Amino acid sequence: MAHKRTVHVRRVYEDPAQADGARVLVDRIWPRGMTKEKAHLDEWCKQVAPSTELRKWYSHDPERFAEFRRRYRSELKDPQHSDGLAHLRDLARDRTLTLLTATKNPEISEAEVLAELLRG
Repeated sequence: MAHKRTVHVRRVYEDPAQADGARVLVDRIWPRGMTKEKAHLDEWCKQVAPSTELRKWYSHDPERFAEFRRRYRSELKDPQHSDGLAHLRDLARDRTLTLLTATKNPEISEAEVLAELLRG
């Protein structure tokens, strides 16, 4: 039986927390106004981010989130994305993982969809 992974979703603009574990940015575009030092990242896994087309279509419209989730999960099956997802699974296997995004509403972001998948 697989154990439930601890995966958090936070805004990259928030100060790091002691309980964050590995901090991974999952946005395709670097966050506006954020320096690498201030982000306190362990890595930037942009290959797992939604396609530009999907991101622009979604535009963080809460009414489109269910359809975004469905389309994004489908994209994650493509080899270019699935390798990144497998990497995140490896990171979350033995430690806490915090997925970071620049969006103002992380609960309706690609980071949340990824967290759902990683938690199993």
